[in-house]
Parts: sequence; structure tokens; C-alpha cells
Amino acid sequence: MLEKALKGSPRYWGWILFLIIVIGLCSLVYINQLIHGLTVTGMSRDISWGFYIAQFTYLVGVAASGVMIALPFYLHNYEKYRGLVIMGEFLAISAVVMSLCFVLVDIGQPQRAMNMILHPTPNSMLFWDMVVLCGYLALNVLIGWTCLESERQRVHPPKWIKPIIYLSVVWGFAIHTVTAFLYAGLPSRHYWLSAIVAARFLAAAFCAGPALLLLILYVVRKLTGYYQGDAATKTLTKTITYAMCVNVFFFMLELFTAFYSNIPGHMEPMVFLFSGLEGNTSLVGWMWAAAACCILSIILLVPPKLRDNKSLLPFTLVILVFGTWVDKGMSFVTAGFTPNAFNTVTPYWPTSSEIAVSVMIWSIGALVLTILYKIATDIKRDLSELTPEDE
Repeated sequence: MLEKALKGSPRYWGWILFLIIVIGLCSLVYINQLIHGLTVTGMSRDISWGFYIAQFTYLVGVAASGVMIALPFYLHNYEKYRGLVIMGEFLAISAVVMSLCFVLVDIGQPQRAMNMILHPTPNSMLFWDMVVLCGYLALNVLIGWTCLESERQRVHPPKWIKPIIYLSVVWGFAIHTVTAFLYAGLPSRHYWLSAIVAARFLAAAFCAGPALLLLILYVVRKLTGYYQGDAATKTLTKTITYAMCVNVFFFMLELFTAFYSNIPGHMEPMVFLFSGLEGNTSLVGWMWAAAACCILSIILLVPPKLRDNKSLLPFTLVILVFGTWVDKGMSFVTAGFTPNAFNTVTPYWPTSSEIAVSVMIWSIGALVLTILYKIATDIKRDLSELTPEDE
């Protein structure tokens, strides 16, 4: 099937070339980081995790969200998701690749990652995070490739793949739970010290990941004509709605616990996010914008008349993705370090180097996803499934 990625229109090759150029140019910035170390980033002694780990956290959620499609399709034979399941698994592959890349750039020298293999420490959450992420990547590659090959040959997937599919569903929950434990296991960080962090992560993942998938499939439909069907879109949008409501509810529980208990350590990160602390207001505008987007997305998703509006839905999904990205991809990590162990505020904002390296990794993910989707849509075209009728 790989040969299908080597044939394409000038527009396809133009997009591939654009991504390669972006990756090449931003790689120069990463080489500079390798030479000078993490001093080129905005991180410091007090803010040891920054934009890289924030992106890692968000993308692990995107990868985990594939469960919301795989579980109904494989465990409950929900046939309406047949057109979505391969696309969801390929998005998960791309998201895990980006997550691993963000970890590599965050540890400074990438060869240090070998320490986790050569000197395994099972009492470390980072070790288990590596295990579940690499395992989830292998599972999705195996399942996605095997099922797509079976589709191409117009046969049922082999029986041996079923136990692996069931394992991948459980594994999907595990990857984001372990990621949450990376934060919740640090007792000196009040913003992260909550038993509900894993639940918050999963709720955010199950709305943001499917929303991002639907947005990508809007573009795929414009470019290739492939459409997963109205019924699949409507069902997945309902899942997004419920997950988004739960996500906001969990965040309000955190607000209530912090301010009703009146514990300064729990309140101060919230105050920092929404009104600033010791004059540092760098995230205030972002956080209020994210809160507004999250509330507005719920208002637009709950009424069926607005949720099923095909013209309005892309806008709703965009603001939902933006709101959840700011919450998990920018504010969560920084607020956990604010105030620091000395009860003071250390300013942090990603430098241009961090932004450029992040663009490089997002471009790598886009390149992987483009190639995988090119193969999938070509096979769908061969099977005459490229423009299924709306249901």
C-alpha cells in the first residue's frame, strides 16, 4: 500500500514539499538548541516544563480520543463508524509520533531518552509513560495497517487482530491516565495535586480529539471527496457534546474545591490564570478567551438544531479545539509552577525557538498524517467508497 503515497497530484506534492521545507527550516532552530542547550527556551529552574510538555500533554489526549471511535465500532459493532475508524487510528499514530518528539526536544539531548531503556526505573511515571506511548503507537500501526489491507482485499480482518484491538481500547485509556499521573504525583504542585486530573484529561481528550478529527476530515472531504457520512458525524458530535460538558463540569469542581476550602496553594494558580498574580498577567487574556470559547461551544452543541447545522459545526469545533488547547496546551503546565516553591512568581513565556521547534514537530505530524490519509483515501477510491451517500 505504501506505493500509493508515492503517486499524487501536483497539489499533493506541493503540500508535501511545503511541509518538508518548514521542517527543514525549523530544524535549524532545533540544531541551535542542541548546541546551546535549553537556555534558548523560556524554561528555568522554577519552570522546568514549558510549551513542549504542554503540547505533549494535549497530543496524548488527541491520541487517546481514538478510543471514542474504536470502542463503539469494534466492541459494539457500530457500523456507522466504519468510515471513521481507520482515520481515527491514523490520527492517533500521528499524535503519538508528535508526543514522543516533544519529549525528545524537552529533555535537551535526545540520547538521554536511552536512559529509560538502558536503566529502567519502574517506580517512575515517566518510564511507564514511555511504555504506554510506544506500545500504543505499535498497536495502532498494526491494527490500522492490517484492517486497511483487509479492506483493500475486500476480506474480513484476520481473527488474531481482535484481541489486539480490545487491548488497544484499554491501552487508549491508559496512555492519558499515566500522563495525568505524571502531574498528580507531584505533591508540591497544588494545581496538579488533584485526584480528578486523570478524569479531567480524559474528558478533555474525548471532546478535543474527535473535534480535531472532524475538522481534518472536513479538509479531506474538500480535497478528495471522502466523507464519513452524516450519521457518523451526528453521533460523534453528540459524544463531543457530552465530553465537553463533563470537561467544563470537572473544571468547575476544581474551582469550587479551591475557593470553598480557601487554601491559598490551591487558589493562587486559579487567580494567576484569571486575574494575574504579582503583576504577571501573561495568561489572563488567553484563559478568559478559552473560557468564553468553551462556554460558547457548549451553547452551540447542546441544542440539536444548532449542533446538526452543517455550516455552523466547523466554527463550533474550531472554538472548542482552541479552548481545550489553551486549557491543556498552555495554561495547565504553567499554572502548576505558579507560584513556585518559594511562593513567588517566575515569569514564563515560550521563546521564538520553542515556537519554531514546536512548528517543526507539528509539521512532522502533518506529514505523517498526510501520507497515511493519502494511502487510506486512495484505497477508499479503489473500493468506490470515496463519496458515500449521506444517510
